[in-house]
Amino acid sequence: MTTLTMLSAASMQRLALKLDLPEILRSAMTAVSRGETELPLRWALRLPQSRGMLGMMPGYYGPTDAAGIKLVSLVPPSLRDGRSSHLGLMILYDANGLVPRAILCGATLTNLRTAAATALATDVLARTDAQRLAVLGTGEQADAHLSALAAVRRFDEVLIWGRQPSAARALAERHSERFRRVTVCASADEAVAGADVVCTVTASSTPIFSGASLQPGTHLNLVGSSTPDKRECDTEAVRRSRYFVDYRASAFAQAGELLTAISEGVVTEQHVVAEIGEVISGRAEGRRGAADITAYKSLGVAAQDLAVASALLAAARLSGDGVKVEI
Repeated sequence: MTTLTMLSAASMQRLALKLDLPEILRSAMTAVSRGETELPLRWALRLPQSRGMLGMMPGYYGPTDAAGIKLVSLVPPSLRDGRSSHLGLMILYDANGLVPRAILCGATLTNLRTAAATALATDVLARTDAQRLAVLGTGEQADAHLSALAAVRRFDEVLIWGRQPSAARALAERHSERFRRVTVCASADEAVAGADVVCTVTASSTPIFSGASLQPGTHLNLVGSSTPDKRECDTEAVRRSRYFVDYRASAFAQAGELLTAISEGVVTEQHVVAEIGEVISGRAEGRRGAADITAYKSLGVAAQDLAVASALLAAARLSGDGVKVEI
């Protein structure tokens, strides 16, 4: 018999408030680039009749000697019925004996670690005087990113764009007290042209803004697309940027924006400057000057899930949170 801790979304969100998630991700991404992890590429089971897919992300994380797998369902908006776009479960194991220790809400874990990873990359690569943030997209990741990014830069203004103006206005209203000014833009290019930091958090299959709109000194976080057939920016945006990734193996297999630019002959694989963990550890140079356009491609890796899940479980044990089940 072993005791399994089950953590709900509410428990995870409450525990996360006590954690320094960007710092946890800083350690995780450094471990990735040092080879202290095992990260098979994510795999997906596609259901017939375009009903969605079941994504699987296994991994091993050396710093906490944890292993696990995240199972996440991704379904078309018409089939969600108001549910999260990333429903699923994270099963966390103690690698010593591969004993299961916890089951966590996969949707909440994805939101927490993805936004924290973007905040980390922004802290590492964006100008220190960045004041204007553009968020392209209006879903749950937009909310999570606005909250996370406010912790790493003092943004005076937020520019929001979404395909549905009503959703963009609702997002702006939810965060109106967090920032001095929140503006809903008529186009993605308008938002990008006025920003120091840009976050794309959409499910778009085609570019939502022109790379020509990026101003010198901008930092771009490409977060929403995670398969080779999807891209949120055009090849010009890739070409103009110093391009960083979370994990090279994932980027060369799944980063649609980069793969398209390579296939078009505009850039080569050498266009990837470094993994973010290499920049953090000092093995690679990030921003070289105020005029650099930097881009960070976030695909998400299992090490991020395992690091945050391990921290949440440790916090739950201290506070008594979670439901205990004997298996």
